[in-house]
Amino acid sequence: MPAEITPMMKQYLQMKAEHPDCILMFRLGDFYEMFNEDAKLVSQELDLTLTTRDRNKPPEQRTPMCGVPYHSVEAYLSRLIAKGYKVAICEQMEDPATAKGLVDRDIIRIVTPGTLIESSMLEEGKNNFIAAVCLDGEAAGVCFCDISTGEVSAAAFTGPGWEEHLTNELGRFSPREAVLDAAAWDCQSLRDFLKARLECRCEKGNEADFAPDRAMELCQKQFRSGLDSLPPEGEYAVRACGGMLTYLYDTQKTDLSHLTAFHYTAGGEFMELDLTARRNLELTETLRGKEKKGSLLWVLDKTRTAMGGRLIRSWMERPLLSPAQINKRLDAVEELVGDAIARQELSACLREVTDLERLIGRIVYGTAGARDLTALSSGLGKLPRLRELLSPFSSSLLTVLREAMDDLPALRDSLDRALVEEPPFSVREGGFIRGGWNADVDYLRDIQTNGKGMVAQVEAREKERTGIKSLKVGYNKVFGYYIEVSKSYYDQVPEDYIRKQTLVNCERFITQELKEMEHTILSAQDKLTALEYELFCQLREAAAAQVDAVQRTAAAVAQVDVLLSFAAVAAEGRYCKPEVDLSDRLDIVEGRHPVVEKVLKDALFVPNDVHLDGKDNLVAIITGPNMAGKSTYMRQTALTVLMAQMGSFVPAKSARIGVVDRVFTRIGASDDLSAGQSTFMVEMTEVAELLKNATPKSLLILDEIGRGTSTYDGMAIARAVLEYCADKRRLGCKTLFATHYHELTCLEGEIPGVKNYNVAAKKRKDDVIFLRKIVPGPADQSYGIEVASLAGVPDRVIRRSRDILSELESQGCPAPAPVQAPADDQVSFLDMGANQVAQRLRQTNLDTLTPIEALNLVYELKKLL
Repeated sequence: MPAEITPMMKQYLQMKAEHPDCILMFRLGDFYEMFNEDAKLVSQELDLTLTTRDRNKPPEQRTPMCGVPYHSVEAYLSRLIAKGYKVAICEQMEDPATAKGLVDRDIIRIVTPGTLIESSMLEEGKNNFIAAVCLDGEAAGVCFCDISTGEVSAAAFTGPGWEEHLTNELGRFSPREAVLDAAAWDCQSLRDFLKARLECRCEKGNEADFAPDRAMELCQKQFRSGLDSLPPEGEYAVRACGGMLTYLYDTQKTDLSHLTAFHYTAGGEFMELDLTARRNLELTETLRGKEKKGSLLWVLDKTRTAMGGRLIRSWMERPLLSPAQINKRLDAVEELVGDAIARQELSACLREVTDLERLIGRIVYGTAGARDLTALSSGLGKLPRLRELLSPFSSSLLTVLREAMDDLPALRDSLDRALVEEPPFSVREGGFIRGGWNADVDYLRDIQTNGKGMVAQVEAREKERTGIKSLKVGYNKVFGYYIEVSKSYYDQVPEDYIRKQTLVNCERFITQELKEMEHTILSAQDKLTALEYELFCQLREAAAAQVDAVQRTAAAVAQVDVLLSFAAVAAEGRYCKPEVDLSDRLDIVEGRHPVVEKVLKDALFVPNDVHLDGKDNLVAIITGPNMAGKSTYMRQTALTVLMAQMGSFVPAKSARIGVVDRVFTRIGASDDLSAGQSTFMVEMTEVAELLKNATPKSLLILDEIGRGTSTYDGMAIARAVLEYCADKRRLGCKTLFATHYHELTCLEGEIPGVKNYNVAAKKRKDDVIFLRKIVPGPADQSYGIEVASLAGVPDRVIRRSRDILSELESQGCPAPAPVQAPADDQVSFLDMGANQVAQRLRQTNLDTLTPIEALNLVYELKKLL
């Protein structure tokens, strides 16, 4: 027979039924307990002991159970969230000691990967975003929120290419959780991208929450700014935001008034980077180790505040497109670079500023303790000095940021006078209100510490009033406080004394004053704890009311911190201020790779120039041996452009950079092979995407296009791609094109805008020395065997390689050459000149071929051969 279910288990099972997708942590006394399947799952995931409540029952009727102490629940919660689970917190809503019958309980919050607020579960210098996505035909809306800081950002994409723009935006914010409407949930490619590429937990939202009218109503209630003047496609962003807000209300069940501003990102505001480019360029983490060390962020991040650490990531993910905005940042950095003493003082001051963004988030959210309030006051208290240090600077941006800082002196004064310097961790046990702040607190504390003195005062006063010299005030647990009078003084007992107990030699009495004193002394602790918490809540509400000012101040401090970080790196690394404009020029003199030069220990980095424009220097074909530095050169060019458009100085002697709208990279495919695609397929997919989405204002970094297939196919594809990039009628954008197909070097002079460069190398007998210098002209040879020798290939293999190479060269094995069109229009494919091939080529107008048509033609010709 099934076991009888207790009232408490009925309560548990009802709440579990309402939240079947969550692990339910059920408060029982000093523990959060889990039962049944939840208990089995959590015991396994957290390595906890699995027990049971009813050991006297048969095994099949026992209820599996495991629990964690309430005071250390965050550590266990953090581990469950890191594994992607949702956890519902069921709390006791009344004191079990005073409850009649079953203790009232309720779900106070659902903790999910994208809704963390606790500092112990968050990375200090990194945002924790939740996203919401809605799809409608060829339109998409997306919204991101970090509830720990109050940041809300949204965007919309319509028309051709919407899916690629959407995935790029998702990659930029890298949310830990995504709420999807029905159409987005049904889009398998989107869900695969979120789960596989971003490791993001996906949640299906309620379709009604994404409805336009309901979404706009929710947004208007929630946000105080940002909803005016939205473009027509902004409706999709609002719909996404509506779905996200409903999910947050349902899971957090508390005040979210720190989400005050709706930031809509319009096209043309930031450079768009796809996930491939971010990873290939190693902006925030290395490609192999996924570590910060070795990334561009590692070089540039000298921030002193948590807010600055998060903002510098955001700036790196979203370089600007407006030269005016970029130059404001550069002017500010230039001023800071010029004053080393001020930089040191600012850095020391910023180091003392607490995380105002997340502090005010917890305060508004309702989870802040007294330590959070003192930390807020401490952080705000450093701002007058920070403003003073910024006052000598005259650049427009630093002036605006200085004026935006509000240290809220009235709030600070209240917090400093009300709270002790080092309050206890818990606000439920008192001890954090400073003496002298509140008369009632002082009175109750005095009672606690001076209870004996109060008894002595009453005893002395009653002796004097009654004249009974032997009168004394005593206490026991049965009667409480009492007045004891010996028999010889019975006739002097006042009428207001109430007889309580008769003993052999004395009588015991009580008075109304004594009962009041007793109640006061015995209840002082409870009253004091409750009063301190009440006063704390008032202070927390006063701080929460200043959320707008604190968020504005935090944003200003973060920007100063990032600009100061840029200046410190520039001064230390001998960086230059780039000239950023709307031209098509990319002129870098003695440019260096910011990461490689920092990790080089026993050698100096060899600087190189870059000269690209929209005319005569459009495509640079770079040849040279492996390990010579081609990839480093191309990557450093892309990083220099990104740094400049972030507002940072760049590692070069001088630089003029025309704003680039996108940077595309095609470098390796190691991170995609696990998806089951061949290297060549991954390569061709990426090439197709970049050719489809690049514009004349883009920068292309192409490394070894076509190497994943046969020599002829690969060279034909490489040439077709190169021609497409150089053709202004089709694309015509700045391109760095590294290749081992030396036959392509003949395109200089044949195709306008194509120039040859090579990495200089010096050969001594059988050894080769890489000079790391990029010089004009094609490479004279590949040095492949020499590189193999340097890599440690056995000597026997190297010697055999040289013999085979000599044989091939002596036999005159022809190398495939590019198609050339002589004046008489007679096409020669050298030894490939079959009549059918020649006839087919004569019938083809090469000038009108699209890239895919060119690829198809290549395959057709190969088949004919």
